[in-house]
Amino acid sequence: MCGDNEKCCCGCENPLYKELGEFIAKQKKGRDSLIPVLHKAQEFFGFLPVEVQEFVAKALDIPSSEVMGVVTFYHYFTMQPRGRHTINVCLGTACYVRGAKKVMEALTKELGIKIGETTGDKRFSLTTQRCFGACGLAPVIMINEDVHGRVTPKKIQGILAQYK
Repeated sequence: MCGDNEKCCCGCENPLYKELGEFIAKQKKGRDSLIPVLHKAQEFFGFLPVEVQEFVAKALDIPSSEVMGVVTFYHYFTMQPRGRHTINVCLGTACYVRGAKKVMEALTKELGIKIGETTGDKRFSLTTQRCFGACGLAPVIMINEDVHGRVTPKKIQGILAQYK
């Protein structure tokens, strides 16, 4: 049963639930701890499926609908598994004006996925963001924590090759 720090809502004995339960036990119950707990849960599981959200809700003694609302509202959280490398394309004004749309089109063609999807080999996930604050390097993409500036469609293959 969820909340016993050893099993998820479906009764499995995944050790990640135990670790998450131990982390939650150190937090204050209630919504004030929700964001840090969701960050930790996503760090452990890689994404936030409904089962994890229900576990968090029960452990923090808040409605699961509230947890789902936070997960679906914030761009950082994902309910789908992500690839080993997350490609985040800046679509802020400077990047867009300097060709971010063409960079995005090149990425979707090269990877064979759309925004919000993960490649079949789980190597890459593709996301967007409104601004990275690196306007002088526009257009910009981030792969994991690495910033790549002045990106053009011709540079995409070479950049992706760095992430085996």
